[in-house]
Amino acid sequence: MRVLLIDDHALFRMGLVELLERRGIEVVAAVGDCKDGIDLVREAGPDVVLLDMRMPEMSGIQVLETLREAGAAMPIVMLTTSRDESDVIQSLQRGASGYLLKDMEPDDLITALDDIVQGNTVVAPELTMVLARAVRGETPTDDGRQKTMADLTPREKEILCLLAEGQSNKVIARNLGITDGTVKLHVKAILRKLDVHSRVEAAVIAVEQNLCVRNSG
Repeated sequence: MRVLLIDDHALFRMGLVELLERRGIEVVAAVGDCKDGIDLVREAGPDVVLLDMRMPEMSGIQVLETLREAGAAMPIVMLTTSRDESDVIQSLQRGASGYLLKDMEPDDLITALDDIVQGNTVVAPELTMVLARAVRGETPTDDGRQKTMADLTPREKEILCLLAEGQSNKVIARNLGITDGTVKLHVKAILRKLDVHSRVEAAVIAVEQNLCVRNSG
């Protein structure tokens, strides 16, 4: 199996390349620049392309669309931290052969790639309910997101905004004059109410909903 990876996080690229090569998988290229990656897909003709979802120049979906429009027929797989329903659905609608999560076990990743190269579409097991809801027409709405945000307490919203700024639990605790343990409890509550699995996803939602807009001046 020959794999090409497009991901703007250098450390993740390096780690994944090492993991794949240890399993006997050839990595023909691993790049952080989307346009370079698109050119390399055309030149190298890999068996499978792995794409990050969130990148600065182009989104993973835009790269996917560009490759499909250019006639790329090999399996293209989203490998991301995003569990967002719209990301999953849009990726599959635009021709992705799989939607996998970066925190999956290495053995599960290899098994998934083998299945995808064999012609199957594979979605991370944690996201199967997303597909079920999509099939039933229960797509997420901004209104639903707004209602979820309304469930947060003022303190939880404050901590969510600090998460969105990239602050650690320790820094948040120091800034708010509370303990690390209290911050952890608030973070758990935030993740539960927003129905997400990571601080990053929660922060993305906060940004999307303009929860943390500061007054200038």
